[in-house]
Amino acid sequence: MYLVKTPWLLKKLYSNLIWNQSRNNHCIYLTFDDGPIPIVTPFVLNILKQYNAKATFFCIGDNVSKHPDVFEQVKNAGHNIGNHTYNHLKGWKTDDKTYFDNFLKADEQLHTNLFRPPYGRIKKSQIKLLKKAKPDLNIIMWDVLSGDFDINLKPEACLQNVLKHTENGSIVVFHDSLKAFERLEYVLPRAMEEWSRRGYEFSPLAP
Repeated sequence: MYLVKTPWLLKKLYSNLIWNQSRNNHCIYLTFDDGPIPIVTPFVLNILKQYNAKATFFCIGDNVSKHPDVFEQVKNAGHNIGNHTYNHLKGWKTDDKTYFDNFLKADEQLHTNLFRPPYGRIKKSQIKLLKKAKPDLNIIMWDVLSGDFDINLKPEACLQNVLKHTENGSIVVFHDSLKAFERLEYVLPRAMEEWSRRGYEFSPLAP
C-alpha cells in the first residue's frame, strides 16, 4: 500500500524533512529515483529537454558505477543530483551503521547535499547520523507519488495520479527504472504536456 498524496500529519511528524516547496510558486519539482540506467534515463532526459524542464535525479551509487556515461548525460543536461544510497537500502530494515556507510559510499561519487531515502523509509536515528555528518544535508521526500513502480497500476491511472494531485510547489516522484518504464513512458510526455498547458514551470531542487 502507498499514498499518492502525502498527508499533512506525516509531514508534521517528520517536519525536519522536505516534503514540498513553496505553494506560492507556479512550479513543479520533478524527481527521478533509482537511475541512472541506459534506455530509461536517456528517455527521461529527452522528454525533459522538449519542455526546457530541469529536474532532480536521485541516483543509486551502484548504477552510477555501472553506467558512468549515462550519469554524465544527466549532469551535462543541467539537472541536479541527489544521493539515493549505494545499494537502495531500506532504512527500516537496515542497521544504522550499514545505512550510514552505504550513504557515504554513494556520497563519494555524487557529492551532493540532497538525499532521498529509498522507499521513503528512514529511522530518526539514521536522520540524526546523516545530519551530523553533513549538517547542510537536505533530506527530500515528496507530496506526490506517481506509483509508476506499481506493476499492477495501469498507465492511465498513473497519469491521473499525478495530474489530480500535483499543485504549486509539489515534489513529484517518478522512477527511471526498468520496472517503472511501461508506466513512465506513457505518463511523462502526457503529464508534461498538460502541466505546460496549465502554465507550470519545472525546476530542480536547490542543493
